[in-house]
Amino acid sequence: MPVPKDLPRMQYRFLGRSGLQVSAISLGGWLTYGGHVENENTFSCMKAAYDVGINFFDCAESYSNGESERVMGQAIKKFGWKRNDIVVSTKIYWGEAFGENPVNNRGLSRKHVVEGLNGSLERLGLEYVDIVFAHRPDRDTPIEETVRAFNHVINTGKAFYWGTSEWDADEIATAWRYADKLGLIGPVAEQPQYNMFSRNKVEKDFAHLYEEVGLGLTIWSPLKVGILTGKYNNGIPENSRLANSTDPSVERMRARIGGKEWDTFISVVAKLKPIADRLEVSQPNLAMAWVLANKNVSSAITGASRPDQIYESVKSLVVIEKLTPEILAEIDGILGNKPPVVKRRSPMS
Repeated sequence: MPVPKDLPRMQYRFLGRSGLQVSAISLGGWLTYGGHVENENTFSCMKAAYDVGINFFDCAESYSNGESERVMGQAIKKFGWKRNDIVVSTKIYWGEAFGENPVNNRGLSRKHVVEGLNGSLERLGLEYVDIVFAHRPDRDTPIEETVRAFNHVINTGKAFYWGTSEWDADEIATAWRYADKLGLIGPVAEQPQYNMFSRNKVEKDFAHLYEEVGLGLTIWSPLKVGILTGKYNNGIPENSRLANSTDPSVERMRARIGGKEWDTFISVVAKLKPIADRLEVSQPNLAMAWVLANKNVSSAITGASRPDQIYESVKSLVVIEKLTPEILAEIDGILGNKPPVVKRRSPMS
């Protein structure tokens, strides 16, 4: 389908204090690419994203047992995109086959960081990635070894930067302490879950790191597995991700359906609808714009199984300016979960 002519221009933001600029909205292959979305449809989604100015594509060694990387690499080759025009990231920790790897084919040891990234590059068909993320903290491997390992892949030209995903603030600070002590590069970005229902890490725990180490954020699940779109308010559609996905995180969310927490989610989403109606925007656009209004968010990773979903996400860029302090305060009143501002001594001091 042709790109709608009325879409806003894509915004670009620096990834932390690095010189790398990433699109405010990025495309990820977490639940779809290489999985239940056929390759030709994946190609259509990636082409649609590129055509509207999205330059950042995110995947991981474990997504669909490595197929997400393969199909993203095929798309890059198919469309002949210049490598310097796009930003590609992958994540290392779980191994290619999630939950089925021998012990040395997972984690953040020097062995797996090097071998895991080599495998990712082979599947992507690329010589390097722009960012390689530590997909989870590895508490069985010394952080110094992990810091040295990621610097090794940077020094050998296989990545430009490294980051973390779902690490605690103290773990990120510790990685930076080792990096500073050894004259090495620390993690420039963290990839946490962030949305209207998941706020503590981004708004409280990481608060001191934004200034101290210039931490950037490439957040995931801005719509909370689609809950914030409002499409689950009257039940779970049969063809929806929440009904059909076998991803562990989606299965955990599915187990909450009908419980107290689920009922709270649905109630809050219903109360947000009048604000979206007043601003003349959709609920998905309101939720996405709310995430992007946070100045510390470098990029919000979204998924798509159809090009029109990408076009809809891009519309949220014009909603950001509608989120006045008064509107944000009204939203906070409905959510009732704004983290308190806590002044504390940095673990880096």
